[in-house]
Amino acid sequence: MVRLYTDDLKISYGERLIIKDLNIQIPDKKITTIIGSNGCGKSTLLKAMTRIIPYQSGTVVLDGEHISKESTKRLAKKMAILPQTPESASGLTVGELISYGRFPYQKGFGRLTKKDYEIIDWALEVTGTHDFKFRPVDALSGGQRQRVWIAMALAQETEMIFLDEPTTYLDMAHQLEVLELLQKLNVEQERTIVMVLHDLNQAARFADFIIALKDGEIVKAGVCEEVINQSVLKKVFHIDAEIGRDPRTKKPMCITYDLLKGEDKNEKTINSIHANARANY
Repeated sequence: MVRLYTDDLKISYGERLIIKDLNIQIPDKKITTIIGSNGCGKSTLLKAMTRIIPYQSGTVVLDGEHISKESTKRLAKKMAILPQTPESASGLTVGELISYGRFPYQKGFGRLTKKDYEIIDWALEVTGTHDFKFRPVDALSGGQRQRVWIAMALAQETEMIFLDEPTTYLDMAHQLEVLELLQKLNVEQERTIVMVLHDLNQAARFADFIIALKDGEIVKAGVCEEVINQSVLKKVFHIDAEIGRDPRTKKPMCITYDLLKGEDKNEKTINSIHANARANY
């Protein structure tokens, strides 16, 4: 089943084209990871699919409706997004921050109801942040703060959660902690998770579906074995990767890699020769 998809999506910043006629379907109740080199359009795609930024042409469709036509509150009941470096007002406690997730459901003067408080406590419990409820967000470690932001997303009661590089600035243990939490939410609560990751092995380990982007276009989209392989990684990252199997998960993993030198220049030269030949023909 597919609830969210793009149709010939085109996104530009000024005259610079970032996403080019992109068509992708996001599997429902699965974990989807977007990978690619810096500047390839990963975060841009994530922001467009959640209506944070506009797109120039094409469509993003959720539940049969163009998201551009959805009301903000209605859309916020369906999807939550955590930006790359989320920021909160100084002095906010954890409980106060998580309460912001109840905004789409508030009416009148915006006072929290009994149900709102129950959902906030539930989100704290699920993410293991209940002990932090009355602590200032600023006083938490990076991993703790990330779990709190995820708790706020859960308080929105959305079935889809989008995360832009949720493991950035975290050490290895906290990265694993956050990714295991997202996996738990997916498995136990059937949340659809869509996230941007830089670490290929983390993407392979936790994702059901991977989208590999280069220069705003999809090189390959599919299950781990279809994307985490030597051929695709060469096209996407310009590397010669040695692919093996994770001894614990049995999923593909990048054991080591070398940077391919000189091939970009040669490829551009060949493409230019072919283009000139076609023009002369």
